[in-house]
Amino acid sequence: MNINSAFPSNYLKATDLGGNGRRVTVTIESVEMEDIGDTDKPVVYFKDKKKGLVLNKTNSNMIAEIANSEETDDWTGVQVTLYSTKTDFQGRRVDAIRVEPPIKNNSSRAMQEQVPPPSDNDRPPDDDSSVPF
Repeated sequence: MNINSAFPSNYLKATDLGGNGRRVTVTIESVEMEDIGDTDKPVVYFKDKKKGLVLNKTNSNMIAEIANSEETDDWTGVQVTLYSTKTDFQGRRVDAIRVEPPIKNNSSRAMQEQVPPPSDNDRPPDDDSSVPF
């Protein structure tokens, strides 16, 4: 048994994305203020997904940049790409979710021949329908 299944969460965790570096493009449905522990925090919810992402300052700023607005009401319908990575937190390395603009797919064969193969950081997002969150 995976210990994470013994303690399910209502909120998205890096392990929910299915592996370090995997990218999933999602569409924002809403942002709600919720009681998380001992403080209220914004939680972003995505279309056709059960779990919300508790926002930290880094991810909030990135979404505001992508949406061209610091008003969370303007974020509805905006597409973002989520990916899992590692970050330093309280002196140790931990799994984290980060947000980036969605990658625009260019199907031009001439363009593909001129561009080197993508690295893990450049690869296109996975189809979000296979992500269980």
